[in-house]
Amino acid sequence: MKSVLLTGGTGLIGRHLIKKLKDSYKLTVVSRDPKRARRLLPEQVNAVTLDEVLSVDDFDIVINLAGEGIADKRWTDAQKERICRSRWDITAKLVKLINESLNPPEVLISGSAIGFYGRQGDTPISEDFTDFHDEFSRDICAKWEDIANTANTRVCILRTGVVLADDGGALSKMLMPFRLGLGGPIGDGKQFMSWIHIEDMVRGIEFLMSHQECSGPFNFTSPKPASNAFFAHKLCKRLERPCIFTTPTFAVKLLMGEASDLVIHGQKVIPTRLETAGFHFSYPVLTDALTALDLR
Repeated sequence: MKSVLLTGGTGLIGRHLIKKLKDSYKLTVVSRDPKRARRLLPEQVNAVTLDEVLSVDDFDIVINLAGEGIADKRWTDAQKERICRSRWDITAKLVKLINESLNPPEVLISGSAIGFYGRQGDTPISEDFTDFHDEFSRDICAKWEDIANTANTRVCILRTGVVLADDGGALSKMLMPFRLGLGGPIGDGKQFMSWIHIEDMVRGIEFLMSHQECSGPFNFTSPKPASNAFFAHKLCKRLERPCIFTTPTFAVKLLMGEASDLVIHGQKVIPTRLETAGFHFSYPVLTDALTALDLR
């Protein structure tokens, strides 16, 4: 049985990934609060602090999903620092352990986000795209990836879009107004929303774990990104609620500050390298993805 070291194990993606891997892999989760992690996670999962990880010689796979929620709070200077350091510092420590290892893991799978590209309008974005828009999300992800790519092993980067799940993440935060019949597009709704169903997110990570020919950046988004307006209408239909309201961009800016850039602007991201490698999405279409979720 292969051994996996995982950061971010109590987050949305981490929890679902552990549920998928727990019977096939020996799992160790890195957590700031191992006691809490042990309460939340299956009993066969070990939990330790990062300081307790003195070597990765005994791990076959390292999966790095840790990071402060990027849209959880307004982007003050202090919050920006926490967002960056929570990603960069942990990644640097893992890379150092890998590079000092006498028996390094066969792969480092490390998180990133489609914010790597910056705002891009309706231009289709594959992993080869290089005309980046300079903004905070781009700065976070670019350095995050640069650190991970210094590891002396196979490295796969997860450029993740909006993860759709019924037990957390961005969708759970936006459900309440939609359930009340008050949901709708933000602004003109033309900005693209590149999304992925949680099941495809987890299956995609497992695919990279087992396909040794895969390395480099991978867009973890559905092959059929949707405009914000299209997403809003489909979510309203799924919840059997009207879609007659819009949210003015100025209201979003007042509420979120600079972090509003994440929802006012967008990217039309395509998972070219993942599909070329042979991965098949279970939920490429938004309607099917929303139908598969329990949104009661």
